[in-house]
Amino acid sequence: MTGSKKDTKEPSLLDKFRKSDSKGMAILKEAAWVVAIVGGIALLLFLVSGTWPAVVTIESESMVPHMNVGDLVFVVSADRYGDLQSWAEGKESGYKKFGDYGDILIYRPNGAENSLIPIPLISGSVHPIIHRAMDWTGEGETIPKYLNLYRGQASPVVYLPAKIEDQKLILENGTVIDDTTASPDIGYIVPTNVTAANSGYITKGDNNLVSDQGGYLSRRDLGIIQPVEKEWIVGKALFTVPLLGYLPLNIVPVAIIIIVIMFLYEWYSKRNEKGKTPPRKKTGKKR
Repeated sequence: MTGSKKDTKEPSLLDKFRKSDSKGMAILKEAAWVVAIVGGIALLLFLVSGTWPAVVTIESESMVPHMNVGDLVFVVSADRYGDLQSWAEGKESGYKKFGDYGDILIYRPNGAENSLIPIPLISGSVHPIIHRAMDWTGEGETIPKYLNLYRGQASPVVYLPAKIEDQKLILENGTVIDDTTASPDIGYIVPTNVTAANSGYITKGDNNLVSDQGGYLSRRDLGIIQPVEKEWIVGKALFTVPLLGYLPLNIVPVAIIIIVIMFLYEWYSKRNEKGKTPPRKKTGKKR
């Protein structure tokens, strides 16, 4: 035998990708790391919260002062860390969340599909609504309207039955509610002429005059917001982080900035490598 040639194994695509020094591959590596980190964080959030999206951003002032625009809200499934409670149930049990009785729901109005990643002008789906659960109403019942004249300033400790006649708010005993008789501790429940198409929660923004159901249009093609069925609930709010929500609110410009930074960093690194000179080798012999 004259000897055998060693088998040369062709490197795999993964090895080529890992060992490549080309500029394009370097950018791909950076992008892959970003995707892996974001994916890992998303998976962790889902495992902890039990729902998706696990975080949402406050986009309006409807929950002021308990939640503000730009707050990042951590969301958990409705039955995690205790049963979901409405304002009426919280009033009985003493359970409070974010400055008032009951839980704050994140829900899809009328069951509409929501955007997993809300991108302006691209994602046309309805964003989830973040409002407090007030009470439960049954299918076929007349939807009540909750009023808080001191919205955003005070939380009522009781809601009294009332009616609206001749543009006046009147209690059952005939008392007309005006500037002299209104109290920050008292809210009002006014009947509407809207019948609930399904059973579910009545919800209201703490900074809104009236509750969502029975009057508001969630979107032209969705119609009047109906009581929130349990299947429409994304989750309940656990805690908020101020200002951090501005990042997802501006996801497109933030993504562009990150990409530009990656390109600049790669260009700067390559420039520094070219400017370096290799160290001189010593040619002298040891004595």
